[in-house]
Amino acid sequence: MEEPELITAHAQFFTATCLEWKPLLKPDKYKDILIESLRFLVKNNRVVVYGFVLMQNHLHLIWQLRHGHKREDVQRDFLKFTAQTIKEDLQRHHPKALEQFRVNAKDRMYQFWERNPLSVDLYTDKTIRQKLTYIHQNPVRANLCRWPEEYLYSSAMFYHSGKDDWGFLSHVLG
Repeated sequence: MEEPELITAHAQFFTATCLEWKPLLKPDKYKDILIESLRFLVKNNRVVVYGFVLMQNHLHLIWQLRHGHKREDVQRDFLKFTAQTIKEDLQRHHPKALEQFRVNAKDRMYQFWERNPLSVDLYTDKTIRQKLTYIHQNPVRANLCRWPEEYLYSSAMFYHSGKDDWGFLSHVLG
């Protein structure tokens, strides 16, 4: 089967932050929800994922959209699905924690992601390398590990060893 063509000739750096920088993603099960959502997007030919890091209160991705998919739609669907899935778990197992995400808004009772996530086009290999280094150093700067490849919820080990334990990563520079 032929690979779908990419909609752009460049990757994008994407950052989403949890509401008020709350450590929503501290439990690994919530990071796993994000991983499964990324796996779904890749499997369904919506994106190519080159790099990521999932922190307690934010995430960074380097990805590229596949032909026929708009950035706004993919970002919205990714954040909406992950928020809904996390909300369902909080309702079932941690209703008191869910209250931290209650908002006074007309269109929702709860909000998990800050509005207007950052999305920056990456036009050069140098910029992509800089962003990969930046995201892979996040857990080191947060004192969660000594070396980037020691942090589980990151693509750093993929770039260190060449082995894709996640099953959805593509090497951006080769």
